[in-house]
Order: sequence, then structure tokens, then C-alpha cells
Amino acid sequence: MRGSLTAGRSSRRLEIGFKALLLLALSLALITLTVLIVDIVADGVGGLSLSFLTDVPSQIIPENSGIGPAISGTLWLMLVCAAFIIPVGVATAVYLEEYADRSRWFNRAIEVNIQNLAAVPSIVYGILGLAFLVRGPLSLGNVVLAGGLTLGLLVLPVLIVAGREAVRAVPPSIREGSMALGATKWQTIWKQVLPAALPGIATGVILSLSRAIGETAPLIVVGAVSFATFIPSGFGAEITALPIQIFDWVSQPQPEFKTLAAAGIIVLMLILLSMNAVAVWLRNKFEQKW
Repeated sequence: MRGSLTAGRSSRRLEIGFKALLLLALSLALITLTVLIVDIVADGVGGLSLSFLTDVPSQIIPENSGIGPAISGTLWLMLVCAAFIIPVGVATAVYLEEYADRSRWFNRAIEVNIQNLAAVPSIVYGILGLAFLVRGPLSLGNVVLAGGLTLGLLVLPVLIVAGREAVRAVPPSIREGSMALGATKWQTIWKQVLPAALPGIATGVILSLSRAIGETAPLIVVGAVSFATFIPSGFGAEITALPIQIFDWVSQPQPEFKTLAAAGIIVLMLILLSMNAVAVWLRNKFEQKW
């Protein structure tokens, strides 16, 4: 009896100690993040203005420098990335969950490779884009289309995993009821499963784009322009983006450019927060509907 009481007290102490360590680690992470955000806001809030958002950058007069081309280039890259990952990612998720026979080796190989690709460093995707998209078989050049497809390859595994989880979360009763009423499997997927899985899929799309919008290494490898005085006007324009412009300003020795870099980071954080807020709103809206 005493042995069981002693073991119970020891396990409770271990549980309390483990929770304390978790809270300590979480507190340290939050404190560090708060200090970084406060430091960036303090340095960059003075550089924010309407002209900063619309003007082109300048390497001579920092006061006249802006991020207009970088914002435009980022929007073009996200457009290409979304147009690529949404149909491919959703179709792959539906195939793996609804049609794939897990007893076959190639379906198991696809699943293992998707899980492994989600952990590959982003620089590897940059090298892949340089070898096959910018040069190599396609030879698209250092253009928006190549950059967007490279970022799409980077975040595609994330969307596939999120899409599979969303499709898997749809109750089997919905499929059974639809097919019992005479619907085919494809009609069931198109009319019942995908609408019910839409909140999770939409969240996965926005979170994937949120990751892509902050990537710098792949764009540097595929030849992004760090100093662009032009507004990209199409898929064939040269690549430029917010992370690249921020990287260029941080590399400059003048302290005025550090202020511009901090202001650019604030804009990028606001875009990311807005995208995540839209993901939460979409998820809540469609979950209430379904």
C-alpha cells in the first residue's frame, strides 16, 4: 500500500515538474519573440508611410526608397504559386485518401516521399528550380513564373498533408448516405466530401502561401532581383519580392537602410497576420455552415 502511494506521489511530482519545464520553455519563447517584435517595431514604425508602400527603392537616397516593386512582385509570385498548388495539392490529397490502394508499393512510396519532402530545406527547392525551371529542360529564365513554381514545389507537400487531413476528417456517414441515394463515387466526392473538407483545405492553402511569402533562399538561388526599380507586370517579368528587398537593405552599411528593412519586416508581418486571420475566419465560417 505504501509502495503504491509513494509511486503515485513520485509520478505526480514528475508530472508537475514536466509541466513546469514546458511553461518555462513557452515563456522563454514568447519573451524572445516579444523582444524581437518590439525592437523591429521601434526601429521601423517611423519609416512607414504611403509613399514607402508605393515608391521604388533607391540605393542613394534612403528617404525616397520604397517597396512598391517588391509588393507587386510578391503578389505575382503568390498568384503563380496558388494557381499551381491548389489543383495539384487537392487532387493529390483526394487521390491518396479516396482512390489509392495502400497495398500497392507505388502508393506507399508516394505517401512516404510526400512526408519526407515536407522536411526538405528550402534551399534544395531553390537548386531544383534553378536546374529544371530557370535553366535545364524548361529554361524559363529568372522570371516570376519560375519563382512562383519553385515556391509552389516548396509548399506543395504541406498542402497535400493538410488536404488529406481535411478529407479524412469528413464523417464516413456522409459518403455512405450519398452513395446510398445513388450517387457515384466521384459525385459523392465532388458534391459532399470536398465541400465538407473545404475549411481544412482553405486553411492549408493560406498557411502554405504564408510560408511561401516569407521564403528568401529559393528566390536568391533562382536569380531574384534584389534591387528593382520597375513594377513586375506579368509572369515573364524578372523576379523580385519583399524578403529579397529586406535582405538587400539589411546588407547595406548605412543605418538608414536598417530602418527601411525594419519597416519592410513590419509590412511582411502584417501581410502574414492578415493571411492567417483570413484562414481562421474561413475555417470558422464554413465549420458553422457544415
